[in-house]
Amino acid sequence: MATTSTSRVYELVIFGASGFTGQFVVEEVARNSAEGPKGSLKWALAGRSRQKLEQVLDQAAGNLGKPELKSEVDIIIADVGDPDSLASMSKQAAIVLNCVGPYRFFGEPVVKACVENGAHCIDISGEPQFLEGMQLNYNSQAAKNGVYVIGSCGFDSIPADMGVLYTKDQFKGTLTAIESFLSVNAGPEGGSIHDGTWQSAVYGFADQDKLRSLRKKLGHKPLPVVGAKLKRRGAVFYSDEVKQYAVPFMGSDPSVVKRTQRYLCEELKESPVQYSAFAAVGGVCSVIKLMFAGMLFWLFVMTSFGRNLLIKYPEWFSFGYFTKDGPTRKQMEGCSFSMTFFGQGYSQGQDPQEGKPNLKICTQVKGPEAGYVATPIVMVQAAITLLNESKSLPKEGGVYTPGAAFCKTSLIERLNKHGVVFSVISKPEA
Repeated sequence: MATTSTSRVYELVIFGASGFTGQFVVEEVARNSAEGPKGSLKWALAGRSRQKLEQVLDQAAGNLGKPELKSEVDIIIADVGDPDSLASMSKQAAIVLNCVGPYRFFGEPVVKACVENGAHCIDISGEPQFLEGMQLNYNSQAAKNGVYVIGSCGFDSIPADMGVLYTKDQFKGTLTAIESFLSVNAGPEGGSIHDGTWQSAVYGFADQDKLRSLRKKLGHKPLPVVGAKLKRRGAVFYSDEVKQYAVPFMGSDPSVVKRTQRYLCEELKESPVQYSAFAAVGGVCSVIKLMFAGMLFWLFVMTSFGRNLLIKYPEWFSFGYFTKDGPTRKQMEGCSFSMTFFGQGYSQGQDPQEGKPNLKICTQVKGPEAGYVATPIVMVQAAITLLNESKSLPKEGGVYTPGAAFCKTSLIERLNKHGVVFSVISKPEA
């Protein structure tokens, strides 16, 4: 049976609440506790150190002007190295928000505990090997137990995954292909990313062979190509769409979107959309700097010794972009992102298998700083949607992408109200 919020002590438990990202998730839940099923949320923090969790709670109470948090929000002691503690935590929660990464090392015990003990699980992983591994290992058991395991519910990859679905909904005809371009804007104070994300990237690139092996085990057939095939881009190219140089986006967005399109095609019998993701990088100087950093990264990531150096000195190898301290709150206030989607397809009545696409559309998802402002927003709204709209979720539990889980819900409308805004830039036109 699927877990209901009324059958558990807590509707939400934030695991890893004292981590760098976890602390901001705590504040976001506190801001939106009135959006629970009955106008409130019963929630708790979980992690290894009671002292650190109490400090996070004190910090949230002070930052938000909510001293009542210290008496209303409980603390649970749980550790990924202690299965019994994870089981105890999962038995108390309707939903576990897992903020403990890198997920390839620490994620599976949490998923296992949730699936076995009837708690839904939401994470913010951007690691395809972990995400697809959980689908291979736990989808059947999660379905049997009525548990929803929904990965990549942060900046990786809700803007991309739900952005593709939004674009498809706005297109009057058959949408067949989309390219997205990510732009990140740093404010006057600059910006940076906490090195936990850097660690995930280092280990992810080092394990490419394992990811290919995993996909063979999943045994998926190639998705059908509907309409004109999406053209391949180079490793670095000038984009006429965004008027600057761009490179392939190396995060989890392409793999997550493809998994969603597979679900929509195979389970809901919808026409799949081809998708490619890119990141805008600016002018020639930015390209040269990026290419140098990329070559250095590839050189070092191939050996154990090199990876240890990358992990030890993230700031040096990333030219200050990744740091062990992460961004300051002042830096986060000045940063923002935009993800622009350029879609093409066929008007109503035209056969996508004949001729070239005759309609184009442009949409956009915009939001605040991606890693520690937008990510908590989308993670918490995903959880609130799961709590409030269980009848709109897939009929069976399982391991899902955000798009597969939330395609029939009001998640996009909820995000629009919380500052992650989906909009049409240009309507379908020839």
